[in-house]
Amino acid sequence: MKKSLVLIVLTLIMISCKSNKEEAKEVDSVKSETIETPFVWEGANLYFLLTDRFKNGDTSNNINFGRTKETAKLRGFKGGDIKGITQKVKEGYFTDLGINAIWMTPIVEQIHGGTDEGTGVTYGYHGYWAKDWTKIDPNFGTKEDLHELVKEAHDRGIRIVLDAVINHTGPVTEKDPVWPEEWVRTDPQCTYDSYENTISCTLVANLPDIRTESNTNTELPPQLVEKWKAEGRYEQEIQELDEFFERTGHPRAPRFYIMKWLTDYITEFGVDGYRVDTVKHVEEYVWQEFKKEADYAFSEYKKNNPEKVLDDNNFYLVGEVYNYGVSTGQEFDFGDKKVNYFDPPSFQSLINFEFKYNSKDKDYENLFKHYDSILHDELKGFGTLNYLSSHDDGNPFDSLRKKPFETANKLLLSPGTSQIYYGDESARTLAVPNTEGDAKLRSMMNWDSIAKRPRTKEVLTHWQKLGTFRAKHPAIGAGTHQMITKSPYYFYRSYQKGDFKDLVVVGLELEKGEKVIDVSKVFEDGDTLHDAYSGQSSEVENGKITITSPFDVVLLEKK
Repeated sequence: MKKSLVLIVLTLIMISCKSNKEEAKEVDSVKSETIETPFVWEGANLYFLLTDRFKNGDTSNNINFGRTKETAKLRGFKGGDIKGITQKVKEGYFTDLGINAIWMTPIVEQIHGGTDEGTGVTYGYHGYWAKDWTKIDPNFGTKEDLHELVKEAHDRGIRIVLDAVINHTGPVTEKDPVWPEEWVRTDPQCTYDSYENTISCTLVANLPDIRTESNTNTELPPQLVEKWKAEGRYEQEIQELDEFFERTGHPRAPRFYIMKWLTDYITEFGVDGYRVDTVKHVEEYVWQEFKKEADYAFSEYKKNNPEKVLDDNNFYLVGEVYNYGVSTGQEFDFGDKKVNYFDPPSFQSLINFEFKYNSKDKDYENLFKHYDSILHDELKGFGTLNYLSSHDDGNPFDSLRKKPFETANKLLLSPGTSQIYYGDESARTLAVPNTEGDAKLRSMMNWDSIAKRPRTKEVLTHWQKLGTFRAKHPAIGAGTHQMITKSPYYFYRSYQKGDFKDLVVVGLELEKGEKVIDVSKVFEDGDTLHDAYSGQSSEVENGKITITSPFDVVLLEKK
């Protein structure tokens, strides 16, 4: 009897232990499955578009303020607007491309007139010619449109980045008088041969330069006062300005007015970041001040809208320091002075103007290792924004779009944040006949080509596969890089943040057909790996897996 009782007790203990182990295993499994992939700005996949050139979602707002003069080619408004962007968000276009942040050109009200510098009339379709920072230009849409875009994007895990201009107003035209002398200088024109001749001057002729150095209390421009009164919102704007200056203690100097107007888009709409224009043409301390106000506005938005908070990331500021390259580390050299825009911290990241040159190297490993070493040394704690084409770079990596697959491989698989310029993914032309200057880079998005041309669809599919893999795996942009074999070329990336761990293996320029891949440095025998490019899966045996596909790319992740 006692013996039987002991056996029963032992059996119950064994069952209990087995149950506890299985339960613990299940808990661990659930725990690992519920660790969400963190959004990391340093490895984000950012899509940059000209608001006016992407998608016309509302034809009723195509003409405003009598902007009806015939313009030079691609230098007038073409109808693109916020609603058009929202439509593509809802359709899943950005999600299918692996986009987790959208940067759009400035949407503030532009000058009403057009300029004519001998090449024909040009309107402020690009958004960089501000007339009134406090209002969205009706050509781009309304406040309601922006609210909807932010909501729909956030619902899909996509951040919205606006474009901030503090350096200048729009040009002077017959409809747009110059702002008072206390606000702007109209000469001299910059010669760019020293710090002073890059900052205290106008970028080009007829582009009034905001006196960002001023700390003098300055009255509002009379044309802005008159405009606000005519629109019935003068008292409201004044009240908000009074509250801002009382809270901050800043002098009523030009730059602080503009900072207030720009940060309103954070507190009202919940945008996630700003790409800052013409950084090196403004005193560096201005950007430290702007960061402080942007951070405050973002914290206020999160406090007032806790149900809309996506994560605990800080407000994102990426700067355009023209001709900055990450190989110089944190500093930019004006010739007679070096400035570090990361210390004291102003920006989380700067646009990398040298990436297109580095990408001319045929060797992928040289490119990837170069950026891996810099981002984990000189720029540790910060980021870089890589691009291969943009709205104002007249010498893109592949101007004739003959290398769209190589472009995708280098941009989307390099360490750092990737900037897809609208149409990179669809080989939109960057060489429009009979256009002058940067207009050739700014054609309408080629939706018809995507819908009708098999070649365009093939290119887009490649970008989508790499883009979605990148979005799913922060290790690609923010992780550490290590080559596995030179030929065939395989590498792995690893990333860890808290309990989240990410490991991937990538192969490029491989033989089509059967591929036997050594993954022993990264994965263990028995692991099932999925090739996100072909859709195939394989189990690791003796440190290797076999993938048979008609492609020369593999994107391996643990299933």
